[in-house]
Amino acid sequence: MSESQLQWHDEVRQAFIRGELLAYPTEAVFGLGCDPDNQQAVMNLLALKKRPVEKGLILVAKTYSQLLPYVKDSAIPLDRRTAIISSWPGPVTWLLPKSDNAPDWITGGSDMIAVRVSAHPVVEQLCDMLDKPLVSTSANLSGQPPVTEAQEIVRTFADNVVLVPGKVGGSLKPSEIRHGLTGNIIRPGK
Repeated sequence: MSESQLQWHDEVRQAFIRGELLAYPTEAVFGLGCDPDNQQAVMNLLALKKRPVEKGLILVAKTYSQLLPYVKDSAIPLDRRTAIISSWPGPVTWLLPKSDNAPDWITGGSDMIAVRVSAHPVVEQLCDMLDKPLVSTSANLSGQPPVTEAQEIVRTFADNVVLVPGKVGGSLKPSEIRHGLTGNIIRPGK
């Protein structure tokens, strides 16, 4: 790893620990994220987006094991596991039973939590470096189109976020959202 990459990693890690918001590229759009266990950081993210907490947020990870503290794995029927696990890494978000430790500021008070294992190299690198999943919501104000360019992040959010370098992947639509217990599509993807 080059010196500039090490510096970038350290700056992002420190920002994450301080509860700052990160803007980072994903498969289809830039995402906004933070530490899912930092309530103030999540509230700041929701306020910035003008998004109600009741809508809930997605957690994105490098591996399913990073999501286990937030998911009640034992409540996922065996016959649903293959569809869920085989869709990852990739652009499918699953609504799974939440663990007792999953914060309401992530789930919106629901008994389900939205989770995804990403195939985007920057997201993988972030989650690996931070050793945990990130909150992941599209980088836009509520009701506005998602941001796909770094320059637009700077124009829209100015100094309210730490911009993680990288390019958005080739997906044209946000991730598909499916219900983990039924397989029903909640939001179509690509």
